[in-house]
Amino acid sequence: MSSQEHNMPNIPVSETIETEEIETKIKDKATEVIDERDKRLTELEAQLAESKSSTRDIQLRAQAEIENIRRRTKLDIEKTHKFALERFISELLPVIDNLERALEIADKANPELIVMIEGIELTMKSLLNVVKKFGVEVISATNVLFNPEVHQAMTIVDSTDVEPNHVIMVMQKGYTLNSRLLRPAMVAVSKRENHPS
Repeated sequence: MSSQEHNMPNIPVSETIETEEIETKIKDKATEVIDERDKRLTELEAQLAESKSSTRDIQLRAQAEIENIRRRTKLDIEKTHKFALERFISELLPVIDNLERALEIADKANPELIVMIEGIELTMKSLLNVVKKFGVEVISATNVLFNPEVHQAMTIVDSTDVEPNHVIMVMQKGYTLNSRLLRPAMVAVSKRENHPS
């Protein structure tokens, strides 16, 4: 007997085979459990990544929506400020017209009226300066091309002095508020004088 055989415990061969089979089954089962666990872990990691991506997407959309709301609100506030005076200025336009008419018909040759005329002129100038500070512009130029967006043609006049389709005379001034038309200028428009041949 060799020394190795001498040191081996006396375990029957069938028991050794059974033990090896059990160990193999345990290893196989453990490998199967580990594989299942790894598969489940991979699934959970994928779900977590998808959830993170979805959450990030939702967060980005919410931030974009908040920014859009801020921008729209700011624009709405600016628009409200810009045109809040529109109705008030529209009510002032007849007052400005009446002051202009008073100056047109005033007898500037009468020395007794000079002080009153100067007072009306100063009042008119002050009023126009105030409304100009708030974005009101006067439409009163002559010898400009007729623009239907800011002019209202009241009459057409034959003319050899002015190019056709140009404003010859302003009957009533027009006004804009921050580039928005309040009232068109009422004008006379030139037309080429027809000469019989």
